[in-house]
Amino acid sequence: MTRMIERWFPCAEVSEACSESWGSGNTESSLWVWFAKRPVAQSKAAVLTSLLPWPEDEAEQRKLREIVRGALKGHTEKAKEIQEILEKEYGRAPRILDPFSGRAMIPLEAGRLQAEAFGVDYSPFAALGGSLLAEMAFRDWRKEPVLPFKLEGERFTIGDEQDRIVTDVEKFLFEVGQRFREHMDEFYPKVGGRYPWGYFWASTLPCQECGRRFPLVGELELRRPRPKKGDSGQSFRIHADLETGICEAVIHDGPPTGTPTRVQAGKSKYSSTGRVAVCPFCDHVHSKAVHTRLSMEGLRQDQLLVAADIDDDGTKVFRPPITEEVSAARRAAEALKNEPPFGILPARPDEAIPEGNTWTIQSVNYGDRTYGDLCEARQTLGLVRLARAINEVTEACLKAGISAEYARALAGYATAAMMRKIRRSTRGARLQKAGGAQVGDIFVNQSAVSFSYDWFESGLSSGPGSWESLSRQTVTALRNVRQRAMALPATIQRGTATALPFRPASMDAVVTDPPYDDMIDYSDSSDLFYVWAKRAMYAADPMLSMTLHPFGVQEKTDDITVKRGGSQGDDHRTHQHYDENIARAFSEARRVVSEDGVVTIVFGHGDLEVWRRLLSAISSAGLVLTGSWPAKTEAGGASATAANIVTTLTMACRPAPADRKEGRLGAVESQVREEVKARVELWDRSGLAHTDMLMASAGPAMEVTGRYSRILDVTGNEVGLERFLIVARKAVQDAADIKVVSLPLDSFDARTRFALWWVRLYGRQLAPKSELRWQVLAGDLDMSDVKNLLHQGEKGCRFLTAKEFKGTITSDSSVIDVALAMAKAWPDGLDAVAEVLVDAARDNDDQYLWSAIAYLANRLPEGDADVSSWNNLQRARRGVDVAARNIAGAQIRTSRESAGRDLNPTLF
Repeated sequence: MTRMIERWFPCAEVSEACSESWGSGNTESSLWVWFAKRPVAQSKAAVLTSLLPWPEDEAEQRKLREIVRGALKGHTEKAKEIQEILEKEYGRAPRILDPFSGRAMIPLEAGRLQAEAFGVDYSPFAALGGSLLAEMAFRDWRKEPVLPFKLEGERFTIGDEQDRIVTDVEKFLFEVGQRFREHMDEFYPKVGGRYPWGYFWASTLPCQECGRRFPLVGELELRRPRPKKGDSGQSFRIHADLETGICEAVIHDGPPTGTPTRVQAGKSKYSSTGRVAVCPFCDHVHSKAVHTRLSMEGLRQDQLLVAADIDDDGTKVFRPPITEEVSAARRAAEALKNEPPFGILPARPDEAIPEGNTWTIQSVNYGDRTYGDLCEARQTLGLVRLARAINEVTEACLKAGISAEYARALAGYATAAMMRKIRRSTRGARLQKAGGAQVGDIFVNQSAVSFSYDWFESGLSSGPGSWESLSRQTVTALRNVRQRAMALPATIQRGTATALPFRPASMDAVVTDPPYDDMIDYSDSSDLFYVWAKRAMYAADPMLSMTLHPFGVQEKTDDITVKRGGSQGDDHRTHQHYDENIARAFSEARRVVSEDGVVTIVFGHGDLEVWRRLLSAISSAGLVLTGSWPAKTEAGGASATAANIVTTLTMACRPAPADRKEGRLGAVESQVREEVKARVELWDRSGLAHTDMLMASAGPAMEVTGRYSRILDVTGNEVGLERFLIVARKAVQDAADIKVVSLPLDSFDARTRFALWWVRLYGRQLAPKSELRWQVLAGDLDMSDVKNLLHQGEKGCRFLTAKEFKGTITSDSSVIDVALAMAKAWPDGLDAVAEVLVDAARDNDDQYLWSAIAYLANRLPEGDADVSSWNNLQRARRGVDVAARNIAGAQIRTSRESAGRDLNPTLF
């Protein structure tokens, strides 16, 4: 039976819903620390259209489309109608599987549609989080005994018997907080009867000139000014006492008056020169290489510099730490040494950070070797005692007769709050000045854990980052997840997608969002949380600690990702590993899906080479595409390799029919062009940018080629998938019908056509290096044809600036070369520009040249230097013409005079 997703998908509705509150998934994702949030609107649409039939009657088709459109206006919209259709179709709850479930967004939405959902993830940390979201939140716990705790003071929720899990989680977290505060009270002394909000720390290193220790501080501002409130802000300066050899922070109102001890030396902090460290005692400069080496050698020590309180009006106020606070921090370091273990696990995590993680766990570049090294001593002690409090409360629940499953759920939600605390802990938690001062996130992007020589530690107050605040957020998130729409509890388990624990043909649909190649280091990035979750869950779920990895972190053997920087540790997660195992996973999905079910894959990546490999894996798994639908679902990223992805493709696949015929190259290419042309109009209505259309074109290309067992050229040789991906991309460009002012893009010379299309797609932004190759192939060009048009760096390619242009202009030069040369010459005056025009043998009436100049000035950023030059050129066009005529006339006269001398030679 044909499924809806094979004929229609609500692209525009999904794109719109993903940006709305209900469809973004922000509430659901806030429950557990994980990566690559999948919007619930797309998850719902993918599950729904994968299960719904596609009737033959057109009136029924229209009716079904309207139901689905209505369902994408909220969590419970059209729920009754959908359940009736599914019950009539299957006679039972349909069965859905996500073999890469992550935080379980897809199983959650399947459960909300009253489907029997299953999720599998290789990461035990992800499986725990997915269980909390899609399974534990919807189990019936009403028969469980009453928890042996009482709430005091203000409650976060008003619970009833139907909301038992929410009420009990609130009680559990409150009790954990009480015990945690008792455990840590002596190490966070009150000042003025209140706990401080937090503390600003810095690492110290010994100066290689004078031998004194000094703190490495990159910024001196503590709170930004708020002129409307009469607040001048606060800053500090480093005072170095030459007599005592001690550095301390001197806090003052207003902007910084001193100089940081870490200052920029190179082009960026990531360059080889980077930030240098300057000793405040003797002004000796330590290069990035030197202070990094000292840190690697274990010479770093932690120094408490500043304390922070919260005023009655909520303002963060900074002050010097009192003696008692400094000594309390030192006592915490001593207490940490004597902390008892969690069973077989030492209190302070000793799990080693695997090699090859210099990009993912950035503190390994500064000497950290275990996950216990990432925090300063008091932070570590706090996490140890928080984990211990969770274990104590778990044991009290078990002693009171609470079932092991319910105790695991309650401890899991407490661990979820603890994981969010870790996101604001470690030496990667910077003080953020925006928003009145906050504790920063340790992730510099989606998955790289940052490191800094200066950082901020939260205290025991009830302010941002406190246990009270995190508990409130956890309870609120859980309550909102349940109130949005009730669901059948999913079954989430740890396992591998390459060996699924299900019978053949046992699932009505497989819907999954697999790892995107090298985009996120899921396993390595979550190991920091995993080692702490093992300790927090030790009483509730000792099996969480079971791992075959020799370092005690999550297993990596079947981790289906491409490891960034893997060569540094000889990591096995290569492109070949990914391609082979993702194909095995898709093959397993084909095995477990029913005969008339679909395998739906959600994928997005800006690198066409990644797409080629993924689509090849789908094909080698014995699947063919039967539908592909783009939607704007992602927020975009900063990574050039991701090309700022904002669109993902939802692809329906079926087992390849055994009776497929052979295809002929010419006919198949025509079919691909026609299919892409038909889709471009739909994509344009959905608001897709041309870069997204290029990515989406892979779908119809695969749909067409999947109709054939193989495709042969005129010589009888088999043609690979790459050829049709190129044809599809060229078809997007042709269907886009780009006009350069009034001239068709196709009417320009090939080199200029390539450049203008590139600018249309990317402007000055970086694009993956592989994109250059694919664009060249789509334009029927060689790499030599586009030489000196793009600047290629380590992170990608971008359109060349006129200043970087090095070509020689002749009468054979392309339009784009002349345009770049004219912009480069503009600062030297009209005569210099006119010389370029004359050398190119072009005049002021060359509509291709001036149309290209106008197009470039319009498409590139407004502040771009070349845009300024091209705009000035257009305004000075008449002057350029006059200067060119003068130069050309002078050249003609000189040529005639030279020719005359040749005809009338002199004797001498």
